[in-house]
Amino acid sequence: MSFGDPNNPYGQPPQQPGPGYGYPQQPGYGYPAAPPVGGQPYGYPGGPAVMPGSVKAARVMLFVLGGLQALAAVLMMAASAWFADQFEDAVQSDGSVSSEDADTIANFGAGVMIVLGVIVLGFALWAILTGAKFSKGRGGVRVSAIIYASVVTLFSVISLLGANVFALISLVLGILIIVFCANKNGSAWFNRPQY
Repeated sequence: MSFGDPNNPYGQPPQQPGPGYGYPQQPGYGYPAAPPVGGQPYGYPGGPAVMPGSVKAARVMLFVLGGLQALAAVLMMAASAWFADQFEDAVQSDGSVSSEDADTIANFGAGVMIVLGVIVLGFALWAILTGAKFSKGRGGVRVSAIIYASVVTLFSVISLLGANVFALISLVLGILIIVFCANKNGSAWFNRPQY
């Protein structure tokens, strides 16, 4: 009696191949299935496929703040000459300052207003460019939005202490941008895998 004869019904049963020999027993053309990514079903990349509503709202708020700051910057630079003329007239009517000194002081004031306008315009561009990168953005865009909103919130509080009630709008928008970018939906959107 031969144990190697596969047609012998009384012989030793054939040995099963060891693990890893032959075709695996998992589905998918002989390859094991990949584990789910981020708890999502097979074939679905981790992270949201569309931008969550809170992140869209933060993006719109960045555009609104950037637009308002750009408008304020242009008005500051355009009004610098008018303020210089008004200041020069006020100082000359006093009579205690010479005409050359009044002109120098007025030009210095206009220069300060133009520099402040350029700084505000830079902040406006920061907000608009950060908002524009939300759709493809990674964690750096999120950090940029949070830092921008923190700076806006700080300056809004300082402005509120100076009795500027309009700073309340930028204070609320800054806080909401921080909250919407730092919450779970913002984290899922900015940390999603990029393919």
